[in-house]
Amino acid sequence: MKPTTRGTLAAVLTGVAAAVGAAAAAEAVPVPVPLNGVENALNVQMPKIAGELPVPMPGAPEGPRYVEGRLIPEHALPQLPVTGGQPGADVRTPLPHILGDGFDHLDVGAPAADLRTLTPGLSLDTPLTSPSADNFGYPKLPQAAVLTPLLKTTPGANLEMGSGA
Repeated sequence: MKPTTRGTLAAVLTGVAAAVGAAAAAEAVPVPVPLNGVENALNVQMPKIAGELPVPMPGAPEGPRYVEGRLIPEHALPQLPVTGGQPGADVRTPLPHILGDGFDHLDVGAPAADLRTLTPGLSLDTPLTSPSADNFGYPKLPQAAVLTPLLKTTPGANLEMGSGA
């Protein structure tokens, strides 16, 4: 392989590695929708569309908690926290003066909103106790509980009409 080819290949690989590293460090990855070719081919104004895709980041689960009187820890299968975001979008389209002379575009923006979740978990308790008089001499019944998932977010959007393309 020639030295120039090796140098070019090394530069390309370095650029790709930097782009992948930057995308992994970002909270959201921008996703543009290229419509310039359609606009040039049909000679019409096309909407400008862009989006954001969030990168989910898992957190550290809370460990099991030992409770007095229980053989198995309280959270046998712990809940895993995941933070990320909802996808965002930005759409700007030209209007053909249907709302009057002052309105030339419609802009809808829905930015990526923070999203926090907890996966489902499981809590178990075994019936290893002494016989109980309340339960006709039988030990207590085994207990199992499914910890419900949690979802927290605050989505928002903005609708704007104005002059200018």
